Amino acid sequence: MSVSDQGATVWLTGLPSAGKTTIAYALADRLRAEGHRVEVLDGDEIREFLSAGLGFSREDRHTNVQRIGFVAELLASNGVKALVPVIAPFGDSREAVRKRHAAAETNYLEVHVATPVEVCSERDVKGLYAKQAAGEISGLTGVDDPYEAPESPDLRIESHTQTVQESASALHALLTERGLA
Repeated sequence: MSVSDQGATVWLTGLPSAGKTTIAYALADRLRAEGHRVEVLDGDEIREFLSAGLGFSREDRHTNVQRIGFVAELLASNGVKALVPVIAPFGDSREAVRKRHAAAETNYLEVHVATPVEVCSERDVKGLYAKQAAGEISGLTGVDDPYEAPESPDLRIESHTQTVQESASALHALLTERGLA
């Protein structure tokens, strides 16, 4: 298996509207242009198609993350770069996914898109922060529901201080450094 055929899961965790999905798609475009097999496991699409019926309790969030981790590992073990822009707010859920990958000897990288909640609230891509502020929803990760930031991610991206392309390039550099790009 050549280096470019090696699969990997790249999990981008961070608050809602941190830039996870935008960075993942920018990286996916670059990796595809280089000839890599890439899939983006978008959290919203997963919720619609793979985790329909799950709510946002801690248990349901854990189940959702484990399902996504299973699919990501399956793809990665078959030579695909699985880019996973999913909040995954709890450290124990992310650690369980990391352990699944380690047990299968599949590459796994955790990336923290460390955008401050104030910036995420201003971006408010899906209007969640406005709905929470208006009392229309509760349980918004990082506002009135916990988010456990990774203590030692493979990479921390400060998306509010750089462009999307700079963020994707930093992630590409990490993949290159690890022999995966």
